[in-house]
Amino acid sequence: MTVPLRAALYLRVSTARQAEHDVSIPDQKRQGEAYCAARGYQLVETYVEPGASATNDRRPEFQRMIEAGTSKPTPFDIVIVHSFSRFFRDHFELEFYVRKLAKNGVKLVSITQEMGDDPMHVMMRQIMALFDEYQSKENAKHVLRALKENARQGFWNGSLPPIGYRVVAAEQRGAKIKKKLGIDPLHADTVRLIYRLALEGDGTSGPMGVKNIAAYLNQRRIFTRDGGRWGIGQVHRILTRPTYIGRHELNKRAKNKTLKPISEIVTVEVPPLIDRATFDAVQAHLRARNPKVTPARVVSGPTLLTGICFCADCGGAMTLRTGKGGRYRYYTCSIKARQGEAGCKGRSIPMEKLDNLVAEHIADRLLQPERLEEILASVLDRRQERADRRREHIAELNKRATETELRLKRLYDAIEAGVADLDDPALKERVASLKAIRDQAQADAARAAATLESSGQQTITPQMVRRFARTARERIRIDGGGYRRDHLRALAQRVEVADREVRIIGSKRSLLHTLTAAAGVRPATPGVRSSVLKWRMGWDSNPRYAYAHAGFQDRCLKPLGHPSMPQF
Repeated sequence: MTVPLRAALYLRVSTARQAEHDVSIPDQKRQGEAYCAARGYQLVETYVEPGASATNDRRPEFQRMIEAGTSKPTPFDIVIVHSFSRFFRDHFELEFYVRKLAKNGVKLVSITQEMGDDPMHVMMRQIMALFDEYQSKENAKHVLRALKENARQGFWNGSLPPIGYRVVAAEQRGAKIKKKLGIDPLHADTVRLIYRLALEGDGTSGPMGVKNIAAYLNQRRIFTRDGGRWGIGQVHRILTRPTYIGRHELNKRAKNKTLKPISEIVTVEVPPLIDRATFDAVQAHLRARNPKVTPARVVSGPTLLTGICFCADCGGAMTLRTGKGGRYRYYTCSIKARQGEAGCKGRSIPMEKLDNLVAEHIADRLLQPERLEEILASVLDRRQERADRRREHIAELNKRATETELRLKRLYDAIEAGVADLDDPALKERVASLKAIRDQAQADAARAAATLESSGQQTITPQMVRRFARTARERIRIDGGGYRRDHLRALAQRVEVADREVRIIGSKRSLLHTLTAAAGVRPATPGVRSSVLKWRMGWDSNPRYAYAHAGFQDRCLKPLGHPSMPQF
């Protein structure tokens, strides 16, 4: 008696949409079962791969089938597919796995492309595989072109939208509804909160890092879109994604995750959630915290100005050099030290003299109440403007919730009076819709109010400024000489040394954080200290001192030979 061959069916479709609508898998299964019955094969296993591409082998069911087909003893003798393209659309990979199965005595059989084992049929199978691969790549090219054109017109291509956005119907073209991205009011405030925490903190600390933001959200049970907990990767993607300033980038990476050329990237215009200035400030903050940019030795080293002191001629860092066995210590241009005078003419300055000059200038000039009020005026105005906008937004949300509640009350009155029938499906749908709008408006208003309350919008009074200036001047020095490194860096983030002047540059935002910390709103120094290499946006025409939109700067203008000026 002849033992029937044991057969395994492998069924695959390319997209999840095909799998959901049963376009191909049931038909492949029916034909496979009929094929086995007609030839007397014993069907022992069926492997179903819904929504997986055949251009690679990253398919769970495919790998399970290969593992079974190459094991000893093998559970089946042949693998049956509808066509070779169901198995693989890469001619090299197809031949690789066909031969791998054949080594274990397992044969690949196609229902619609029956082949023998002689050299001519092997060649025909390879030619078919080449055509399948070509067709796959052509289809991918045409699909990508259509997706890019759809994106250029501002429409959404169907993937999961970023957190804070939802897909909304835009227009109808024939039977097809074109969609765009709209702001999701349920999660938009979470995105804004993440940016605020990265830039300002929660009112009890300085700017937060990615890990601290994730912990903050999880501790307060602010969940992700699917109800899960936040991770570092999710928070970092939100903080670096240009979608939130209205520029969603499509076709940015290839299948191997490498970046594509800029000419191939398509930008889709979407409603912005974050303004450009906030986004840029967060990117600068993240770069400054990056250990590849700011080494740990710069943050925790013993030298006062390491990491923030630079040569004004070449921009190179001024690093510590010693002489006479360490008896003398200097700040020296690192470019000159490495490349000689061909790189930069450079300069060396006694460390103690430059430290004293910078610290004393900050104490005598910056830490004066009138100067502090002048520098912080524009920042405080913008801070108050943001608070006013948030209060208007909260009022609008409360108004929407109240109006919706009144509409619901009128419907309930109509039901009690017998004017409307509660069993009417349209009425039930209307009541459910109004309840959803009311609940969402109330939740958004509560979250916005909590955000406003925790932002620490405390009024900066002249008394606070004077008290801060006096305390900072006292505490910047350490008993017995020297200076407090963290206090100085809270006030100055860059020192540029030229032949006849030293420019001290700092951030208005950091200065405000330090001032409000002294008032009890947040500590002066955040948990992770870093140096910011780009401190100002541009120079002012005033030769004595200059103000920038994002910072301020002072110049120590003292002639050569002045007792308190280092000799160059």
